[in-house]
Amino acid sequence: MTSSPKSDRAAVPIDAPGNIAPLPPAMSSMWRLCKLGHRHEPRLMITAFALSQLAALPDALLALWLALLGKGVLDHNVGLMEGASIGLAVSTAATWFLRTVSTRVQRRFRDKVTIALESHVAELQASVATVAHQERPEYLDRLSMLRNQVFVLDHMYMAVFSMLGWFLRLGVTLALLVSIHPALILLAVFAAPTVLVSLWRPDVERAAQQRGWQTQRRARHLFTLATTAAPGKEVRVTGIGERLVTERRAAWERWYGPVASVRWGSAFWHALAWAVFGFAYVGAIVFVSSGLAAPASAVMLVLAAGARLSMYIGATVGELAFLRGFWMDGSRRLAWLEDYAASIAAAGDLPVPTALRSGVKFDHVTFAYPGTSRVVLDDVSLTLPAGAVVAIVGENGAGKTTLVKLLAKMYEPSSGKILVDDTPLARVPAGEWRARLAGAFQDFFRFEFRARHTVGLGDVPRLDDEPAVVVAVDRAGAADVVAKLTSGLETQLGPTWPGGVELSFGQWQKLALARGFMRDGPLLLVLDEPTAALDAETEHALFERYAAAMRTSVNSGRITILVSHRFSTVRMADLIVVLDGARLVEVGTHEELMATGGQYSQLYGIQAAAYR
Repeated sequence: MTSSPKSDRAAVPIDAPGNIAPLPPAMSSMWRLCKLGHRHEPRLMITAFALSQLAALPDALLALWLALLGKGVLDHNVGLMEGASIGLAVSTAATWFLRTVSTRVQRRFRDKVTIALESHVAELQASVATVAHQERPEYLDRLSMLRNQVFVLDHMYMAVFSMLGWFLRLGVTLALLVSIHPALILLAVFAAPTVLVSLWRPDVERAAQQRGWQTQRRARHLFTLATTAAPGKEVRVTGIGERLVTERRAAWERWYGPVASVRWGSAFWHALAWAVFGFAYVGAIVFVSSGLAAPASAVMLVLAAGARLSMYIGATVGELAFLRGFWMDGSRRLAWLEDYAASIAAAGDLPVPTALRSGVKFDHVTFAYPGTSRVVLDDVSLTLPAGAVVAIVGENGAGKTTLVKLLAKMYEPSSGKILVDDTPLARVPAGEWRARLAGAFQDFFRFEFRARHTVGLGDVPRLDDEPAVVVAVDRAGAADVVAKLTSGLETQLGPTWPGGVELSFGQWQKLALARGFMRDGPLLLVLDEPTAALDAETEHALFERYAAAMRTSVNSGRITILVSHRFSTVRMADLIVVLDGARLVEVGTHEELMATGGQYSQLYGIQAAAYR
């Protein structure tokens, strides 16, 4: 049952650090985001778009009415002045009315689509079958930026609508200018540098920000340490508050310094581009007034339309810069997360066994975490018999938790395979397999809900089944915790909530263990250091009671995996697996391993001596 060396073993496929898929193209990402908004709020989205374009038209005609009004004044044409005045009044009123209605509809659309976007991002992250995106620094950097952006991604819809409205204004204004002379279309050509710089500028600034994002993440981490409750006691006892402030400032400066330098450089080119357009605008006025000897009304139209053209180009460039620099970037990160989730979706073409007959087999399994070169499990071959209580022991870093992660399909082996009876685990859908798993972990999460739900989450279909929750609490030996709560299972946990109570670490751990015992018929029960906060006697009594109950019940071949540093608990297992330096070194019962005098026997002797 122990592993045997394989000299001809295939090399472990290792992702190089930083090997992460590039962000999808900007335009396709924005299109996907638009389709997402239309899928959730089609009527509101179409209405908001139509109103934004309607509001642009009367605004674009203001230059025409101003020119006609000036012509009427110069020509002493009362009818023209009255008509231009009415047109000016109607355009102004229509612009205000349509803009007001458009703003309110857009706000309603944004409020609704924001909820959809936040839910979409949360669902995407939860749907990823593995946990690499929550453990690899380069993934965390990308997700950290997305979390900052997702709350304002709804602005992208409005920015797109607004930008199209500015384009409509530009089109109408250029048509008015061309009606004076075709050469005035060149104003659009001289405006091109402002657009190009606006498209280029956010890219270089964003690249500078992303290069230092780990430093920015560290600055935020230090800020959290200095300002939140969890580390508050240790911060005060150790007196490191001032040091945290200093290091946070230094980390922020290391991030901001290069960003500020890039911003100054891009600002220079931005100003130069606008200077080019400014000279062209002045030249157009001189050309119409002197070169063409045009009438005063034409000059007034150039002045009015040219001024508005400048304003429209500025607004369009501003929208492009925001889209390019923030919302477009956010949509690309969202599209990347969609692609990433789809690429490792919980696929599988074989059903989960209803019961275990022979057990779970590791067949020459090797594993290294993506982005690293260190092998964490090295050529492990092992059988976990059906119906057995299996203990996994070894020093820190030996691969115990990694083995559990592979069993839960949080990762796939780098090489080798895991078989559930005769079914390859890689071909079993992750969601269906995990529905037949249960467990508790040392790094459990404190769900600050009512106590009944904090436990009931272990089996969501029975979340409100109080008898089932009570049974799980009894199995975990947590009845004493519930008995001390002011309202029993209906007590709100967490002191930051109204009427909420705080629990000790050991009490939280007992409730987490009860959560792991909610499912009645799991094929695999994983207990990874779930009682580290309990004393050795309590832990031993708890698991001895559980193991005895399991052996006398019909459990469909259930395998219980127990990871513990306490050998008084481990010795009750049917099978003990000893890992050392990523390799499997011993397998057997307590008596067998003690008789061989190997590593398990030595570790047991050291721990037993400490209790004498």
